[in-house]
Amino acid sequence: MLTDLMIEEAAWEAVDLEEIAERAALAALAHHELAPADWEIAVLACNDARIAELNAEFREKPTPTNVLSWPAEDLAPDEAGEAPYAPTPDPMEPGATPLGDIAIAWETCLREAEAGGIPLTDHLTHLILHATLHLLGYDHIRDEDATLMETIETGILGKMGIPDPYSRDAG
Repeated sequence: MLTDLMIEEAAWEAVDLEEIAERAALAALAHHELAPADWEIAVLACNDARIAELNAEFREKPTPTNVLSWPAEDLAPDEAGEAPYAPTPDPMEPGATPLGDIAIAWETCLREAEAGGIPLTDHLTHLILHATLHLLGYDHIRDEDATLMETIETGILGKMGIPDPYSRDAG
């Protein structure tokens, strides 16, 4: 398995996050022609309180968010709008090389899906895909990078049968 899921919040038992995370991460790697057997992604399924702690610790934002990611390696491009550098498996690492870690919060994800009228599985797939792209060096701070990341996300999601999350009417 590409993803290694740790469930901290029992509410996650309501969905098959293991299958959702695996499918989303595999789609991201397939898009980049990366062999899944070379990589491992740790996924923490937590609640809003836990993700608020993580957000405070790592981003100095003491509030809940939907998903956080921690790349194992900085693959960000030098120039805005360029593709990130490709990750390279560690030949000294036995088994799969860690690509990074993801944390996802139940209450925020559920609230966002309900507010947007989005099937929860579609929203979770998008968020895990989004976080996996962060692990692969994509970001959305600079406008050019955001455009590239969103284009890749919507293309992958479209292949998965999930509508463009950026064109949905919020309300």
